[in-house]
Amino acid sequence: MNVSSGTVDDTEALHATTQGPATADPGSPEAALERLTAAQGDMPPQLRQAATFLLENAAAISVSSMRQLADAAGVKPNTLVRMARTLGFEGFQDFRRPFQEQVRRGGGQSYTDRTRWLQDLSHGGELDRLFGDMAAASMNCIEAMFSGTDRASVQTAARQILGARATFVLGMGIANPLARNFAYLASMAVDTIQAIPQDGALPIDALARARKGDVLLAMTFKPYRRDVVEAVEAAQAQGLEVIALTDSPASPILVGAHHGFLVPVDTLQFFTSTVALSAFLETLMSFVIAEAGENVVASIDRFHQRRHALGIYLDASN
Repeated sequence: MNVSSGTVDDTEALHATTQGPATADPGSPEAALERLTAAQGDMPPQLRQAATFLLENAAAISVSSMRQLADAAGVKPNTLVRMARTLGFEGFQDFRRPFQEQVRRGGGQSYTDRTRWLQDLSHGGELDRLFGDMAAASMNCIEAMFSGTDRASVQTAARQILGARATFVLGMGIANPLARNFAYLASMAVDTIQAIPQDGALPIDALARARKGDVLLAMTFKPYRRDVVEAVEAAQAQGLEVIALTDSPASPILVGAHHGFLVPVDTLQFFTSTVALSAFLETLMSFVIAEAGENVVASIDRFHQRRHALGIYLDASN
């Protein structure tokens, strides 16, 4: 097989960050907290009060504004600036930059934390930076997907889909529209591919009539959907061949899959990115069409001729 979030308890988070090795990356949140811990005892009362609050609420540093943090700590915003300068930073923004970078890289923050961070960028007048960073993150996902995916494995998966009596495409949540789009495109050329679940049904319901040798193309990303994992397990028990699209080698749907593809989903936004997933599905579909017989050309032509005849498209001459 080619394998081409809740909030952490603040006390535990503090222990994990301040008790780490002394060789922490100087630009990391851990290093900033270590410096804060070491200097805390020599600080004036107001600065020490601010430092104590930040050490006990480290998860809030990246997602709250300086004023919000100061209010919560019971100090003035300027106190946080003075505290950061005491540690050798140019200002408080310089102090908390590593925490924000960790969120941008997907450092274990919850959806809510990411939402707060995005709004904080707006309040701080940093949307130009966000625009550029979103473009870079999207391109990075696509580049990582293509560079980490083996062409031969995509071709083999496409042939497996074409050779199957039936292929079921399963995506829930944000992946559901992409699963339906994949099946819609396939319907122009072949009639053996369908998106599941059907309206009002469970993913596992559509597999009741599946047979050994059929294909299940399933996708799920952290946090993994229970209904997708259970559908994959049921499909394997029935002898279906599974093509898994997911984001980690530890994903439960990779276990026992005939083909597994890792799709990057890193983003700055509050939810999983589907940019690379969409690109992968479009690529897989192009391989399906390329590997299909010559009758596919006539099938696609009939499909579009019928749509034109029904007046679905605007007449470009009008």
